[in-house]
Amino acid sequence: MSESVYTAVATSTGDGRAGGRTASDDGLVDLTLAIPREMGGPGGATNPEQLFAAGWAACFHSALKAVAAGDRITISDSAVVAEISINRTEDGGFGLSAALHAEFGGIDQATADSLVEAAHKVCPYSNATRGNIPVVVDATVA
Repeated sequence: MSESVYTAVATSTGDGRAGGRTASDDGLVDLTLAIPREMGGPGGATNPEQLFAAGWAACFHSALKAVAAGDRITISDSAVVAEISINRTEDGGFGLSAALHAEFGGIDQATADSLVEAAHKVCPYSNATRGNIPVVVDATVA
C-alpha cells in the first residue's frame, strides 16, 4: 500500500453502541451511540451503521463528481443515498450489506449508469468493501 494521505482517528468509549460515545481526535465528531429500536434498543441516538452510511454516501458522491469532471460531464442536482443494513449471519453473528442509490439531474440514464459504475471503482469505501459485503449500486435520473 502507498503512503497515507490522511488518517482519521476516532475513539469509542463506554458501552460502545449501547449508550457509549464515539469521538474524533479533533473533536469535530463527538456523539452518543444507541442501539436502534429495530434491534431492540432505545434508539434516540446515532449508531455505527448510520455513521458508515453517512461516510460512504459522502465519499461515493465525491467520487461521482470527480469521475464526471474527469470525463467533462456536467451533472446537476446530484445526491447519493447509502443504505447500510445489519443482517444475521448463518453462524449467529452479524454482517453488513449496502445499497448505494445515486440520483442525477441533467444527464441521460446511460451516462448516469456509466458514472456510477466508474465511481464504484474509485471510491475508497467501495474498494474497502468490495468482495466483503453484498453491495447494490444504481442510478436514477430525474
